[in-house]
Amino acid sequence: MAAIAVLSLLGGALVGYYMITPSVNKENDSNKGYDASQVPFTASVQAELGDPRQDWVMVLDRELSPDETRKLTSSTDPSATSAYLKSLGGRLLTYASYLEHAPEQYKQLTSTGRTEITNNFKLRLLSTRSAPLVIDDWEATNVTCRPSTAKAIVGYPSQGGVAYQGIRVHVPPRGGEPVLTDDDEGQGEPYFDTHMIELGNGQSSGALRVEAIAQPGQTCDWSIKVHYVDAYQKAQWLQLKGRDGRALRIRTESVPADLRQKWVFGSVPWTACHQKPEEAMCSLA
Repeated sequence: MAAIAVLSLLGGALVGYYMITPSVNKENDSNKGYDASQVPFTASVQAELGDPRQDWVMVLDRELSPDETRKLTSSTDPSATSAYLKSLGGRLLTYASYLEHAPEQYKQLTSTGRTEITNNFKLRLLSTRSAPLVIDDWEATNVTCRPSTAKAIVGYPSQGGVAYQGIRVHVPPRGGEPVLTDDDEGQGEPYFDTHMIELGNGQSSGALRVEAIAQPGQTCDWSIKVHYVDAYQKAQWLQLKGRDGRALRIRTESVPADLRQKWVFGSVPWTACHQKPEEAMCSLA
């Protein structure tokens, strides 16, 4: 009787095991299906606030009054000057990184004879998927440009060549962009030739510092399309969208050529470039 009881228990256990296995597989398949049905990732853009003690450019849509000009040029403190210009409606731009180690071909392609001005932002990407995925390429899309409305600018140039970790893209993009701006091996070379952005599978959100450079005299709005490959053998291009499901639109501004007022200060005394355009520092904006 004892032997019969043991055999009965073993038989029940085996039946239970073989019934559980299909159930577990079915649940795993269901989880994978749910995971694959989720939005691969969402994106957000945050304008770089910058450090007022570092290089910056401030643009305004109007000329400054004589009183505002006197107050502006009475200060040599870049932090105080930046705060004052913001209070007058100034918008922050930045001098582009100095890519001294970039390939000569890229330097020639992007050279304008003047220091380029950028709108910098941080691009953050977040995936809630359990399985991993990678972004291995991107394109600037739906680019629309119009003349810049700026009438006055104030520039506080860098005191030396600087390169920041991140990527650069012109709007519209130029050969091989986005390119690396890191002060390291690969500077000025296509970012996605040697890098990818890994998301999902518990990865923290991907983040990139982006230097966006609009055509001279233009303000451009644009979007980003990225190519991704996931763990479910799916590979496709996808328009970046925010958490609200809307396509991201990025605004990138340049400095117009017909400025009415233009000042530069920092390593030199205040210089009114709209009155003395031949001054050496005036080519920095």
